[in-house]
Amino acid sequence: MKAVIPQLSWHEVRPAAVVLVSGTETVLAERAMRILRDTLRDADPSLEVTDVDAADYVPGELASLASPSLFGEPRLIRVSGAERANDAFVDDLIGYLQAPADDTTLLVRHGGGQRGKRFLDAIRSGTGGGVEVVCAELKRDADKYDFAQAEFRMAGKRVTPGALRAVTSAFTDDLAELAAACQQLISDAGDEVTESTVDRYYGGRVETNAFRVADAALAGRYGEALITLRHALASGADPVPMVAAFASKLRTMARLYGARGSSAQLASQFGLAPWQVDRARRDLQGWTEEGLARSIEVVADTDADVKGAARDPEFALERMIAVLSARGEIVRS
Repeated sequence: MKAVIPQLSWHEVRPAAVVLVSGTETVLAERAMRILRDTLRDADPSLEVTDVDAADYVPGELASLASPSLFGEPRLIRVSGAERANDAFVDDLIGYLQAPADDTTLLVRHGGGQRGKRFLDAIRSGTGGGVEVVCAELKRDADKYDFAQAEFRMAGKRVTPGALRAVTSAFTDDLAELAAACQQLISDAGDEVTESTVDRYYGGRVETNAFRVADAALAGRYGEALITLRHALASGADPVPMVAAFASKLRTMARLYGARGSSAQLASQFGLAPWQVDRARRDLQGWTEEGLARSIEVVADTDADVKGAARDPEFALERMIAVLSARGEIVRS
């Protein structure tokens, strides 16, 4: 059924009688639950927190935990594993929604699936006065950039756009690693996190080196790209993700080639961050449609080469860089 209660993102979580935290993205769910706990505790340090596993729920447990306490402390009841809930929990929760307890926040974590549809529909219908925090998997680079930006903002740490781009690129494949990297930078860095700060901590990441090579090559700086490539390979970089970095940037360039509109409009249209649109537009300067098509073919060939089709992956990489540095023009040796 279509939800009628507020649908919030993880960083918009706010207290309510019932807070449903749904979705498969564990990192975002953990962030949302921590923010909710801290918000309630800031409002009243005497907050009583209780954890319940929905799979091992005992009949009557919810009513017992939500009953008025002797000293009237506010309560946060955190229910985990609601996607594995037993029948007793489903029945008790549906009953609880008819008359939620005063001064009590019931947080229900549901990781996805159809189990618990009865109480999910009840919460989403507005019964109990709840809100839903949707924690779906982050697939778009723009969403991961926004996640990293929110991490620094909530910690009160200044971070430059270049640093955000660098750390997001370095950990784009794993949100948990991206979150951990942001927290380390927040904890260890000075007043402001800059691109050089990220480089100092994570400059050895394959992805970071790969995107540096790609940036130099696509800008036509062949010598710089070649030197950076050789340094990356000498540092242990795997050629496969190196090619993947080129493919990622070329895909973005191809999508934006000939597109008209503001950065914000195109970012929304293509699922990108505005800075990615601006970067792709800069990268596209001097390129032709034919050169872009040829470069995409060369990258595809190189991908096959570094995965075993050629004897010398490094030579294949250097040949690809030569073509891309010439903006797709045929390079004769």
